[in-house]
Amino acid sequence: MTIPRLVPAVTQDPHATDELRTEVRAFLAEQRARDTFRAAVDTWLTGWDEDFTRALAARGWLGMTVPTEYGGHGRTFVERFAVTEELLAAGAPVAAHWIADRQIVPSLLNYGSEPQKHRFLPAIARGECFFAIGMSEPDSGSDLASVSTKAVRVDGGWSITGAKVWTSGAHRADAFICLARTAPVDPAHRHDGLSQFLVDLRAPGVDIRPIISMNGEHHFNEVLLDEVFVADDMVFGVIGNGWQQVTSELGFERSGPERFLSTFALLAETAEQMAAGTLPRHTDLGRLTARVVALHQMSSAVAGALERAESGADTAAAVVKVLGTTTEGDIADFADLLADEDSPAHYRALVDHAVVQRPGFTLRGGTNEVLRGVIARGLGMR
Repeated sequence: MTIPRLVPAVTQDPHATDELRTEVRAFLAEQRARDTFRAAVDTWLTGWDEDFTRALAARGWLGMTVPTEYGGHGRTFVERFAVTEELLAAGAPVAAHWIADRQIVPSLLNYGSEPQKHRFLPAIARGECFFAIGMSEPDSGSDLASVSTKAVRVDGGWSITGAKVWTSGAHRADAFICLARTAPVDPAHRHDGLSQFLVDLRAPGVDIRPIISMNGEHHFNEVLLDEVFVADDMVFGVIGNGWQQVTSELGFERSGPERFLSTFALLAETAEQMAAGTLPRHTDLGRLTARVVALHQMSSAVAGALERAESGADTAAAVVKVLGTTTEGDIADFADLLADEDSPAHYRALVDHAVVQRPGFTLRGGTNEVLRGVIARGLGMR
């Protein structure tokens, strides 16, 4: 049996974005000099800073892949990848716009109506519209086909009732794309009868309840929907096509540089501390760096495949997610074993935050156990 290639080859010139990366690094150096931010870990979840988001928008670094007729900048996925990679590597606060720019933009371009595109895409590109994701549910885990949120047809639209959980930033976001069941479950075709809706998170019937992390931080939420009315013009895509739409979105969610760079700022600071002699030198620093370099190549290759709309990108994205999130966790564990009470306070704070965030790395976007099944299916093994 010939095993298919899991990750596409890199076809783009690796130096094509050098000038753009230099611009982003200069911008970040300027922001740090102003003390706008300090490097942190997992900033695409925890670093909500709308002022920083608007500063990026002013440079044209939001909505980069959005065509100019929708208020964007008409640039490539590879160029966007370069910008986001530099921001994540620096530990910059990008959470406010992250979901909107990463996931909602390509979804709107693929499935949104013209009025939806003209309403939301320019606002996202300006850093003025923030989104959450309404996929996961209590008791469903990573099995999206088991969602029980229901959308019932009413005069002029749909009435949605149910619950979503782990909705990052919902307490600050303007809207989310909600996956709901619009037809009874067919046991033989569990993925049928699902649809998506653009839901205003300030609408009557929406109740957002905080989920507080063990360190007291508030990033996640449970969103309860009690007969929330969604007009027909906020149906997202085609009724009954929700499963196909949501799985295409997951390729963008799982393959990006955030899947291996959440703890890169900690890895970089560990190298600095070793160079300064405040931490003992350890060969695992090189091993982890090599893994990050390999993941950069893999993730950039998937970005190119997504831009070319190649089939099989979802399998490649799952590979990046499994390997990347494992590496992020290994970086946190490595630094935690090295650090002690004599380590500099700012370094210890980075380590502590990475350790607290670590359990979520391999869960969000689909557990690694589920994604290994996706990979096996891509290999024709199940």
